[in-house]
Amino acid sequence: MTTVAFAEVPTPVGPFVLAVTEDGLVASGWGGRERLRDRLGLPEVHDPDRTASVVGELLAYFDGAGRRFETPVDWRLTSGVRRTVLRTLYEVPYGTAVTYGELAARSGTGVPARGIGSIMGSNPLPIVVPCHRVVAGNGLGGFSGGVGVETKRWLLTHEGYLQPTLLDL
Repeated sequence: MTTVAFAEVPTPVGPFVLAVTEDGLVASGWGGRERLRDRLGLPEVHDPDRTASVVGELLAYFDGAGRRFETPVDWRLTSGVRRTVLRTLYEVPYGTAVTYGELAARSGTGVPARGIGSIMGSNPLPIVVPCHRVVAGNGLGGFSGGVGVETKRWLLTHEGYLQPTLLDL
């Protein structure tokens, strides 16, 4: 039987929840674990050893030392073209960004740029599968995590893709 263990991590962009099955990180996001627990429908276990690796990687990311997540990903909440697009996104390196159209082309799925935005909005693994690295051709585009586009701006500035503004200094 598959189970899920949760960890809640304080971050500069708000409390972040990680959900890990025996196969890997299955979901992450802002807000309480209840939302993820309801979405997953899996029995919860208390297993800090299972979550320790990804917690360490997330803390290293926010400390500026981690640039890639090595924790295995459990892709069960995705399928079909969504999974293909998100797996393509997973390979976009730290400190870079792609436009919605570029991600559409790289994925080879035939999904139009507008559809890529919808897939980003339903990404079950923000930060680890870096939907914040997908930008509009004429600006940042949207972001549904954290406090919205300001969270996206913070993450892209943290990674060095955007220059800090006077407000960040």
